[in-house]
Amino acid sequence: MKSTDRNFIKRLQHQEEDALEFVVDIYLPIIKGITYKVLIPLKNEGVIEECINDIFLSIWNNSKKFNGDSTDFRKWISAIAKFKAIDYYRKASKEMEFSSDYMDLNADLSAEDELIMLEDRTELIQLINQLEPVEREIFIMKFFLGLKTEEISRKLGLTKASIDNRVYRGKKKLTKKVTTLELGESRV
Repeated sequence: MKSTDRNFIKRLQHQEEDALEFVVDIYLPIIKGITYKVLIPLKNEGVIEECINDIFLSIWNNSKKFNGDSTDFRKWISAIAKFKAIDYYRKASKEMEFSSDYMDLNADLSAEDELIMLEDRTELIQLINQLEPVEREIFIMKFFLGLKTEEISRKLGLTKASIDNRVYRGKKKLTKKVTTLELGESRV
């Protein structure tokens, strides 16, 4: 049996996959229209596509809660699309605000804040200097020079897995050194 205009709601509620395909074929233009209308100010196709996928997943997961005919179904999925799109818009807007606030904070650092950051960086370098020579080189290349694991493995003649393991072990050692310190104690 295949989904049609008459049976797709029942088949969707029984989790028949062809019913979801039918819903996508018939209602995708409506869902896209609603989603684009809400999310187009973000100018992010990836977020819009993710939202549309999430809407169909929500329809699939909540289909048993629906009660009505195909006209009601159209209204129901339109409401789901609208509220999902609004959720995505709010979430994306908050992330954008955080990014701009973070940039503003860095731009307005006082001389005192910059000194504290410099001291933290100096202490971090002193901690890294306590690592084994190979681990120290890896940390400097990865976290101070911004090299990728592949580049570091080529330069040092080690496998990528070995680099990742040494980064993991090095982070663990540094965390242990920092967490065992008493407040105000020197880290080196």
